[in-house]
Amino acid sequence: MKIRFNSSKKKPNIYSVALLALAALLIFLVGILYSETLLKHGNIILAVTFGAMFLCLLDAFFRQLRYDPYSYNTILYAGFALFVLFLFGTHVWASIRNFSRPEEETVNILYVLVHSAKNYMLLTSPLLLLFSGVLFVSNVALIRHEGLRFVNVLGMILALLLVAGEVLVGLLDLVSALSTDGVLISSLAVNLIAALYLYFECMLVGAAVADVIAARYMPDRDKDYLIVLGCGLKKDGTPTPLLRGRLDLALRFDRRQRQERGKRARYVVSGGQGPDEVQSEAESMRDYLVEQGIPAERIMLEDKSTDTAENMRFSKAVIERQKQKWRRKGKIAYFTTNYHVFRSGLKARQAGMQAEGMGAPTKWYFWPNAAVREFVGLLTEHKLKQGLVILGLLFGYGLLTVLAYA
Repeated sequence: MKIRFNSSKKKPNIYSVALLALAALLIFLVGILYSETLLKHGNIILAVTFGAMFLCLLDAFFRQLRYDPYSYNTILYAGFALFVLFLFGTHVWASIRNFSRPEEETVNILYVLVHSAKNYMLLTSPLLLLFSGVLFVSNVALIRHEGLRFVNVLGMILALLLVAGEVLVGLLDLVSALSTDGVLISSLAVNLIAALYLYFECMLVGAAVADVIAARYMPDRDKDYLIVLGCGLKKDGTPTPLLRGRLDLALRFDRRQRQERGKRARYVVSGGQGPDEVQSEAESMRDYLVEQGIPAERIMLEDKSTDTAENMRFSKAVIERQKQKWRRKGKIAYFTTNYHVFRSGLKARQAGMQAEGMGAPTKWYFWPNAAVREFVGLLTEHKLKQGLVILGLLFGYGLLTVLAYA
């Protein structure tokens, strides 16, 4: 069954996840303060708790897609659902081991919780190292084809940071294991760095999931307006291959819509004129569409924007003026490149426009680095919410470590 974007008016919440997390903390504290038995055998309780949290996050993720797929929450739910699933699995393992080997030393809940961020890093390290290698290789190919520029080495920088984080935590953990003095300080350093790394790893995984879903989504063919986002021109003022991919995708969508619904949409071509461009991107796109047989009167120009946020804001204004003139209900789709669909949708929502995106394919070596740029851009959004999540992780793992070693 296909999940339809923007089909729900009710925003999902994760109060249940917060309550379950509080319950897990209370179980832990009661075990520390009052019950040695609960501390040793509470893994089964926490397994059930984290299993319920995983189901809540998974449900929130799918409800978020129906409410607003282009949201920071979509990334958050997807990324942390996998980590909570890992917590569920580790406590199931600890429970099984405790009951199957009663003669051996019990694995207590404190040990599992304190080391969960570090162990998650270790478990996922092969995949992250593989991802880093692919990212590095794709960047080398990108530089060979596109030249050496800062934006073309962002993938390499991220790959090196991912590897460096794994190495740093591994070395600090080794020092902590060998050290007889200052165990609390070294363990605190390991767990706090692992918690910070955990946040960015969950964000990276969540962003990858959200990007893939957004890029592969097929909107319903009932649209009144098709926004095509500009992305640069050749020296002669004609669209680059990347921009032609977006225009051709919109043309295919329009043809299929006419065949299936008999409905003709109006195009909104969006993009201003850069300092090195002979005309605006909007004018170039209009000329291309006319060459492909689209009547000029079906094409509306937005030729002032300089970035994605302005693309969406100014395109909305163009559509609103046209709607007032023709009194048409405005169902909107936008067309960009696959790596850019999610963030474009985020900017559309920030502009107060509900629209569904489609992504044109791009060359294999271009997508990874471009996706990294989009990821970095996403990290600049919702600074307060991200700060609260990071502080919550740091506080939680700091508290657990102090209780364990103090």
